[in-house]
Amino acid sequence: MKVVILCGGKGTRLREETEFKPKPMVEIGGRPILWHIMKLYSSYGYKDFILCMGYRHQIIRDYFINYRYMNNDITVSLGSDQNIKCHNAHDEDWNVTLVYTGHETRKGARLKMIKRYLDDNRFMLTYGDGLSDVNIKELVAYHKKEGGVATFTGVHSISRFATTEHDESDKIIDWNEKKPLEGYINAGFFVLENEILDYIDGDVELEEQPMKRIAREKKLNMYKHNGFWRCMDTYRDYLVFDELWGNGKAPWKVW
Repeated sequence: MKVVILCGGKGTRLREETEFKPKPMVEIGGRPILWHIMKLYSSYGYKDFILCMGYRHQIIRDYFINYRYMNNDITVSLGSDQNIKCHNAHDEDWNVTLVYTGHETRKGARLKMIKRYLDDNRFMLTYGDGLSDVNIKELVAYHKKEGGVATFTGVHSISRFATTEHDESDKIIDWNEKKPLEGYINAGFFVLENEILDYIDGDVELEEQPMKRIAREKKLNMYKHNGFWRCMDTYRDYLVFDELWGNGKAPWKVW
């Protein structure tokens, strides 16, 4: 089963890092967040990736074309027949299909543009800016058991602001920083049948009309994940990720 990763966003709220690079290439511990996402999937045996690229796509393309040279010790023999020898043996066993899907294209339309590369009846999809310790094996098994067209991973969001509780006289009786909010939000990490493409018409966001139609037809499932998940929306999020990795406490490192 192939894994599709949406890599077209500009990351405007992370301008400190994305002024000259696409958001999925922001580095955590010296590796792009995109690499961390791919490592999660590959640890469960899913190593065939399709990257839907947009903003500054050349940087993603160059990273994978030169991956072996950038992540190994090398010896360069100069001369008329230049030769480069890699010394290490820790290359990833990945197949990566790089597809430019436009700078401003919405996510649904990006999926339609890679239809020719989806040679199975089912594929996985996630965003290029979120990390989690979600169990991919259990997610896929849940989707197969429930049936339907689409399964997304639902998580409890954490409030970015202080939340309070009060009594009947409006006296504050509790104060909570970063409190988990009730209800589930979409964390990505989808399992989708190829039939999803039939619900996409024109340049639309996947999460809007297509998902609404699938939900009305009762063909949309939610896999509940109560473990770690966080999206890199802001520079603060980036710092949290980088600190967790640097301290050896990254929950998403399941490999």
